[in-house]
Amino acid sequence: MDLTQGSLEQKKGRAKKMMLWFGIISLIMSFGGLTSAFIVSSQREDWLRDFVLPIAFTISLVVIILSSITFILAKRALKQGKALQTSVLLLLTLVLGITFIICQFLGFSQIIQLGYNFTGPTSNITMSYIFLIAFVHILHVMAGLVCLIVVIYNHFKEKYTSKKMLGLELAASFWHFVDILWVYLFFFLYFMR
Repeated sequence: MDLTQGSLEQKKGRAKKMMLWFGIISLIMSFGGLTSAFIVSSQREDWLRDFVLPIAFTISLVVIILSSITFILAKRALKQGKALQTSVLLLLTLVLGITFIICQFLGFSQIIQLGYNFTGPTSNITMSYIFLIAFVHILHVMAGLVCLIVVIYNHFKEKYTSKKMLGLELAASFWHFVDILWVYLFFFLYFMR
């Protein structure tokens, strides 16, 4: 397909999708750097080899997978012209996204209860990496929540139709990316000790 062909709206849509993918690729590289640093640092003598991820992180894994499913169903409902169902599923996705962040902070609390802080005399390099990786991911989920709120607002203003849903598609792509990213990070942290 020739990228120079089509209406101005189609060209703008392709440009926005391309910019999103450039952003996603840069985020993949950033998290690749963080996980690489984690692997290199795991050779240190003071590295914890027997740490267990907090149960709240496992719960958040389930929650974020469910949020991707509700977003997929919302997009499908919009394509079928089911505005009320789309609204409910978008709001449910928002609630699940907020629940994910709450679970992450509960996970941080569980780590602190084990006696490990992010910095200071009770910190440990292993747990500091886990805090850092999870927190940076939370920031991206928060960006996804902002996108989702904009999508919900636009949906209530009836700016999307089954044929015109670029904003929802862009937000969904970013949302699914941060969801898949947490699945990767969770299993990375679970197996890389």
